[in-house]
Amino acid sequence: MSDIDKEGLRLSAPLGLVILIGSLLLFPSCSRLSGEQQAKAATTVATPAGVVKASREDLSKTLTMVAEFRPYQEIDIHAKVSGFVRQIFVDVGDRVKEGQLLATLEIPEFKDDLMQASADKKRYEQEIIRAKSEVARAEAAHEDAHLAYERLAAVVKQKPNLIAQQEIDDAAGRDRIAEAQVDTAKASLAVAQQQLAASTASEGRVKTVSTYSQITAPFSGVITKRFADTGALIQAGTSSNTQAMPLVRLSQNGRLRLVLPVPESVVPRIHIGAAVDVKIQSTGQTFVGTVSRFAAKVDPATRTMETEVDVDNPDMKLTPGMYASATLTLDQRKNALAVPTQAVANQDTTPTVLLVGADNRVEERTITIGLVTESSIEVLSGLNDGDSVIIGNRNQYKTGQLVEPKVISIPGAEGGK
Repeated sequence: MSDIDKEGLRLSAPLGLVILIGSLLLFPSCSRLSGEQQAKAATTVATPAGVVKASREDLSKTLTMVAEFRPYQEIDIHAKVSGFVRQIFVDVGDRVKEGQLLATLEIPEFKDDLMQASADKKRYEQEIIRAKSEVARAEAAHEDAHLAYERLAAVVKQKPNLIAQQEIDDAAGRDRIAEAQVDTAKASLAVAQQQLAASTASEGRVKTVSTYSQITAPFSGVITKRFADTGALIQAGTSSNTQAMPLVRLSQNGRLRLVLPVPESVVPRIHIGAAVDVKIQSTGQTFVGTVSRFAAKVDPATRTMETEVDVDNPDMKLTPGMYASATLTLDQRKNALAVPTQAVANQDTTPTVLLVGADNRVEERTITIGLVTESSIEVLSGLNDGDSVIIGNRNQYKTGQLVEPKVISIPGAEGGK
């Protein structure tokens, strides 16, 4: 090899080394640039997110409880007077109308009382006739005595010494006696009239009491229990010193009371006319009623307040003692802006939602909430109609994060209870 070739070889070796070292230095630089580009690209990848739209709904807060049907009215029918049951016309399960005859009593002494009262009335009627005759006779005698006295008095005025003074005094005395007899006859007539009025009242009382032997239904209903049979001795229901036995028990079942045991916690929210959804387990029947009345007092033993719903039962399909599921509407909001409960965090302190903006970036938004139901929450401020809010695990989302929203539907969220 010539000296020139050897020199060229010495020159090319360092050049190759420089090229090799430069290549090694450039390779890490290219690798680092590629990683930054990859990280930047990673920040622009959207994360899928399930969202719901804030929308207008009719919301209601409800309470479901077990309620019992009771008769609208229920009484034990007693006799007003003592007596033996002559005949009883009804039995358990019979439907009766108001005023219908249920039973009759045998009260023999009332016949004698009625005869005595009638006899007294006739006697005093005759006494009045006699007293009127006495009044007429006394008035006629007084008129004659008074005229005789006036004639004598007139003669004395014309001829003072013609008639003796004794005769004039006797005429005046007879006039006064006749006048007194008139007053006595009128007094006797007044007494007789009063006695007639008393005897008439006594006769009316006996007749009225005699009607108590017929026992009638005070209202339409169903006989639910029979206590007495034919021939049984019944004590007067008005007697306070005996435990009177009733004849029958009558229940008004054509209309029932559905009694709800409302817990103490919701008592302040009960009002007349509140809607109640009723479902009867035994029949499957459902209907909507309203609160008719409530006790306005909490039972200290159960800490509940009895609340009643009137239920018409014309076909008698419902029976007192049956149970029903009653859902009481405590509060309502019509056309309220609402979101599902899953979308709201910190409901009791500072309620917030994760809002997906127009640029698909996540924003934590503080809201003001109103009525809270099992499935939905009323939003008073902080959101607008159609705003998208994230539901699900909030920990996987951060403020400013790019997401890919996907609208989902939640069963039961609309019109939350």
